[in-house]
Amino acid sequence: MPQAHDETHTYMAGTPMTPLLTVNAITKRFTPNQPPVIKAVSFKVYPGEIFALLGPSGCGKTTTLRIIAGFEKADAGTIFMAERPLANSTLHVPPESRGIGFVFQDYALFPHKNVLENVAFGLRKVPKKTRHTRALEVLEMVGLAALHTRLPHHLSGGEQQRVALARAIVARPKLLLLDEPFSSLDAGLRQTTREEVSTLLKAEGISAVLVTHAQEEALSFAERLAVMKQGRVEQIGTPEAVYHQPKTAYVAGFLGQTNFIHAYVKEGVAETPFGRVKVDSTATGEVLLSIRPECLRMAAPNSEISGVQSGCIVGQAFKGHDFTYRVEMKGQHYFVQTDYRCQFQVGDSVVLKAVSAVPVAPEAEE
Repeated sequence: MPQAHDETHTYMAGTPMTPLLTVNAITKRFTPNQPPVIKAVSFKVYPGEIFALLGPSGCGKTTTLRIIAGFEKADAGTIFMAERPLANSTLHVPPESRGIGFVFQDYALFPHKNVLENVAFGLRKVPKKTRHTRALEVLEMVGLAALHTRLPHHLSGGEQQRVALARAIVARPKLLLLDEPFSSLDAGLRQTTREEVSTLLKAEGISAVLVTHAQEEALSFAERLAVMKQGRVEQIGTPEAVYHQPKTAYVAGFLGQTNFIHAYVKEGVAETPFGRVKVDSTATGEVLLSIRPECLRMAAPNSEISGVQSGCIVGQAFKGHDFTYRVEMKGQHYFVQTDYRCQFQVGDSVVLKAVSAVPVAPEAEE
């Protein structure tokens, strides 16, 4: 399996920055006779950065988050906040002493406390007057100051989410951990809430680690992400780099629809059913290529695309701003994405041309 790569980060104008959070080779198992739920997980989060842990249910991302928060103890590995150790073989700083905020998936609001009291709870050791002043200030930031006397069950899901966020940031943590915080919101509210949270984090200068299984959420919300599989980190990078340059077939497939084909590469050019295509890689010989649906061009036979095999459209899905077509060529099915103006229909004969392809490592058997 390829090693996960957490590249040296130059976050602002090419200037190297000291990581705010360093997670180094943490491993955790809950029962002695079972495999570990996370295995040597390592990554860094930089000041002001939004970082995402992305993967399917059961891959270990929430366990990783809980270990960072101090709710769970790792069996091995170390965690640092800047240069301050939080966890190692002999040390476990309790959650309340880490200076880390946490937003739970179910928000975990106190049902008997109103909005102001819920938010002020994050400042338990501060004088009451100061608590309420700061709590109202943060509620103003999240647009809920007018609702400060309401109980949680009188709020919408989006409003409850913002109360939970306000409670987490009221003590001005340097790092905020978000465990699937948008999953219970409907699609439209989910997007606007993500944008509001991102703006607030940037305004307050708070770094964040988001746990999510939603690819679109990680790609749009995070500045870097780590893709996880079965307790391991497969790849780390910016959303653009991980999407366009996946290192493994798993990463390519998990981050969106793609076409996998076996091809022969020589001198940076791959011979494919869609013609010759340049490959930006040192790969040579037989390789597995990932070709995104948007990286295939479709045209009628005998058009400007020549010298490639023809196929037949056997499926079509309209998605508003684009179409996704399923094309059969010699018994194989390929996905092609076009804009909404495409006039091809199911049953039409077409030819396909690849404009880019990426060699990926095949999925290894565990």
